[in-house]
Amino acid sequence: MAAALCCGLLDYKTEKFALTRNRRVGLLHRLLQLAVLGYLLGWVLVVRRGYQDTDAAPHVSVITKMKGVSVTRSKDASSRLWDVVDYASPPQGENVVFLVTNFIATAKQAQGTCPESPSVLDGMCTEDVDCPVGNPVVHGNGIKTGKCVMFNATHSTCEIYGWCPVENNTLPRKPLLAEAENFTLFIKNTVNFTKFNFSKGNTLQTNDSTYFKSCTYDPFFNPSCPVFRIGDVVEAAGETFGDLALLGGSISIRIEWNCDLDQPSARCQPQYSFILVDRRYNFRTASYYWDSQRRPYRSLMKLYGIRFDISVHGQAGKFSIIPAAVSFGTGIAFFGAATVVCDLVLLYLDTQADFYWKEKFEEAKPPKGKTEAAADPQWADQDIRNAQ
Repeated sequence: MAAALCCGLLDYKTEKFALTRNRRVGLLHRLLQLAVLGYLLGWVLVVRRGYQDTDAAPHVSVITKMKGVSVTRSKDASSRLWDVVDYASPPQGENVVFLVTNFIATAKQAQGTCPESPSVLDGMCTEDVDCPVGNPVVHGNGIKTGKCVMFNATHSTCEIYGWCPVENNTLPRKPLLAEAENFTLFIKNTVNFTKFNFSKGNTLQTNDSTYFKSCTYDPFFNPSCPVFRIGDVVEAAGETFGDLALLGGSISIRIEWNCDLDQPSARCQPQYSFILVDRRYNFRTASYYWDSQRRPYRSLMKLYGIRFDISVHGQAGKFSIIPAAVSFGTGIAFFGAATVVCDLVLLYLDTQADFYWKEKFEEAKPPKGKTEAAADPQWADQDIRNAQ
């Protein structure tokens, strides 16, 4: 037993090539080779550019500017001019900018006592005991004074101490800044792939000082212009401006850089996509002032608008010997795997698997001496065939 084990450990196996006339296995072999070749050429080399070293973490810079002017008119026929300082927050932003499209104004509020709004459930009452002194109104506008007073002819509410009159909650039927559809958003973006010491911006290099004042982004006719019309952005996100401007919303602007640095740098251009994230967005702000008697007042604004979130993603690739060698080695391994699969089919699944097994695996022995050959019928038959 030990002797047989030692002999087995000292055996040497070498490959034997056998040509088989099996069309099914031959066809399978060629199909597998074509699949591997298509994968390497199409996916690894062309699509994934497996011969390149990559940098998928660029340093980015984003600067935004909004342009446009609008005029709104209130119920008392007074008008107000809105420019970028009024409707954009911040006026010169980075990767987030907010555009006012609608608002509810509550003018000349002063600190004092007044009835709570009937729209606040905790402020409703029928008598004074429903309004405990000192309790804040839940989701309301002030502190209860202990009195139940008439808000109007049909509703009675708790009297509160707060900014009076309470906030107006009547929403306009149409967005007050409808002209914002034609406002423009300028996005200046620069990416720096530090691994390759390569920087690129999305602004066109031109000597025409009026170019950015007259161009508007179009994905087909003007893809190099970084000035975006607000109405076009909303439409590209799958929404109509009038519907989104009424109650506000949030839009994601995604800038994608996919740069092949083996090609001229002019081919490294950003791709823009626009996604509607939310259909409601608003917040409150106030401006404070004092009258001639130094009494404080404020004008409360509930602003509805569109929030633009700008994100930048990118990847750059450049030829490198190590990724190229890895891709080449992977291709050789896949070609070898195709042969292994065909061998398994031939030796285990084919109807003549036993025949192919005997032809592929053969034990080779050196010729024996004449005495041993004569005693061994197998070698005797071999000698007879050789003599013939």
